[in-house]
Amino acid sequence: MANAPQGPAPGRLLKRGDFLAAAKGRRASTALLTLQARPRPDATEAAPRIGLTVTKKTGGAVERNRMRRRLRQAVRQIAPMAAQPGHDYVIVARQDVLGANFDTLLADLESAFRRVHAASSDKGRKDAAKGQS
Repeated sequence: MANAPQGPAPGRLLKRGDFLAAAKGRRASTALLTLQARPRPDATEAAPRIGLTVTKKTGGAVERNRMRRRLRQAVRQIAPMAAQPGHDYVIVARQDVLGANFDTLLADLESAFRRVHAASSDKGRKDAAKGQS
């Protein structure tokens, strides 16, 4: 990724309530992960916040920690360009994150960010069209 970071550096989601709120937002799934996103109405220009979820069914502690490390590195590379300010994101890992090529992981994460935000712009267009009818 030769592009310079465009947005503010992402923060971390730490509270359970924030994870649950993001789960109620938009989502985009890929072969390796699911990205959940929710705009924060109280902080439209604040840095995005990102949380990781790796469940016990994906493997033992060693495997889960390796998944988290890989996802954190992918987020460091993709989120400054793809994450939008004022949003909370939760990345839910699948077991295939461990064996996947890192470039594939980056492509999946970037695709998920693009799709989750495309869904929000499509919804805005639909709402605007309803208001004009």
